[in-house]
Amino acid sequence: MGNLCPQIRVSSVHMLTRLAAKLESITEGSIATATLAPTSGIAIEVLIPAYLARDLESQIGTDITLHTHLYLEAQGQGTSFIPRLIGFGSTADRSFFEVFTTVKGVGSKKALRAMIEPPSTIAAAIVSKDTKTLTKLPEIGKRTAETIIAQLTGKVEQFAGDAIMNPATEHPAGFIEHPTLPPAAIEAVATLVALGEQRINAEQKVQLALSRTNLDADVDTIVGAVFAGR
Repeated sequence: MGNLCPQIRVSSVHMLTRLAAKLESITEGSIATATLAPTSGIAIEVLIPAYLARDLESQIGTDITLHTHLYLEAQGQGTSFIPRLIGFGSTADRSFFEVFTTVKGVGSKKALRAMIEPPSTIAAAIVSKDTKTLTKLPEIGKRTAETIIAQLTGKVEQFAGDAIMNPATEHPAGFIEHPTLPPAAIEAVATLVALGEQRINAEQKVQLALSRTNLDADVDTIVGAVFAGR
């Protein structure tokens, strides 16, 4: 059949992990849908969260890339299943969704309906233990918000970025005391975690960077040394 859909990449981990195609339309709703055409004669419907639908409205008619997650939606009390493709603007947003859906009672459809705000905003609320913000999301009541905070604390700091600060210490939200690293190095670790590094890798890279600078180096110097050594 030849190379019919050259812009679709398949992997054994996410099955269909990325879709690059022309965005034909967006349909609003409790769960928005985007219709993409990877090649003439083929149209693929992708479920997308509301925050992303808003961002994509101005891009209809252009080529876009969605990082996708495939799941099976149960029908008829689980007697049959329909494959659903969910799209995100980045791999980080997809990763947040996958972590979000590990919470008891938060499945794929509920998570999609709830994500009217970007993952960074939701993650920041979790980090800050802000139940009030979480209950403003569709289908997230007080008890569910408390469950989300209890189950995801310590798991979503990397999605919140540097905006969240600990008011008691004025350190980044990812700041965790470390018995052997100076304060600036600990903050450098938190910065790397916010950029997507695993904490253990971030600590190793910071320790290596310190060997190339000195123990009195500030955060910017340490982070710069980490990136310079890559």
